Amino acid sequence: MKLDLAQYREVAAFAQFGSDLDAATQAFLNRGVRLTELLKQGQYVPMAIEDQVCVLFAGVRGYLDKLEVSKITAFEQAFLAHLRSSQKDLLTTIRNEGKLSDDTIDKLKKVTSSFMETYLQA
Repeated sequence: MKLDLAQYREVAAFAQFGSDLDAATQAFLNRGVRLTELLKQGQYVPMAIEDQVCVLFAGVRGYLDKLEVSKITAFEQAFLAHLRSSQKDLLTTIRNEGKLSDDTIDKLKKVTSSFMETYLQA
């Protein structure tokens, strides 16, 4: 993610000088804006590591690409509330393992996809 954000900043700076950007570059810039928005955190409001992993997973894997930037914070709150209410076992696994196993990634993909389908329809 660190590399993605560094590339985003570099491409964003370059894009200021040119108006014609191909679709892939525009998509890359849009994802960078969303990732930057996800990283914003209130002062003195620590976030549990398992919450960070799930939210950043959604951003890095492109689940937020169709979401307006202004709705990222609301998504984050709703997604975390969903995870805490119905996916406590997944959060516990992420916290205890300290890494994402293939099984955990598969579960996280399913949970995120399913949540995004209902969230985008609302």
